[in-house]
Amino acid sequence: MSTLKEFIGMHMIYTYDNGWEYEMYVKNDHTIDYRIHSGMVGGRWVKDQEADIVEIIEGVYKISWTEPTGTDVSLNFVPNQNLMHGVIFFPKWVHERPDITVCYQNDFIGLMETSREKYETYPKYVVPEFAKITYIGAPGVDNEQVIAQAPYEGMPEDIRQHKLNFQK
Repeated sequence: MSTLKEFIGMHMIYTYDNGWEYEMYVKNDHTIDYRIHSGMVGGRWVKDQEADIVEIIEGVYKISWTEPTGTDVSLNFVPNQNLMHGVIFFPKWVHERPDITVCYQNDFIGLMETSREKYETYPKYVVPEFAKITYIGAPGVDNEQVIAQAPYEGMPEDIRQHKLNFQK
């Protein structure tokens, strides 16, 4: 993978050094879908998150966004080396009440925005971590089947073993 055009449409699973497992689908040049399989907000999943997606240098890509929760995320992917480094900036309220965010966010945008205004934002809980990419697939651009259901126990392994079909 050496161009942004090749990166767009990729589906990846990665595990942070702290053990948290996430899944990312680069849906198109400005949108991502993702699921969180473990960690502080394990069980959360999101579709159609607007994001800034750029190529830093050949083979290195950055995805950055702000969630309705007020959480800021910036991820650097180096897929050819199965490496990712990310920084997540959780608002104080998400760190203290992650249970509020563990849902299909798209159905609860109002709750996320209300919670962001109701609870304290600072200090931010900053999580900078390296991650190993454990799966890379290429389901193509704008494939609504990739992130189409809530995460479940064992889902990442089912994806790695191709038990879930993401064909258009």
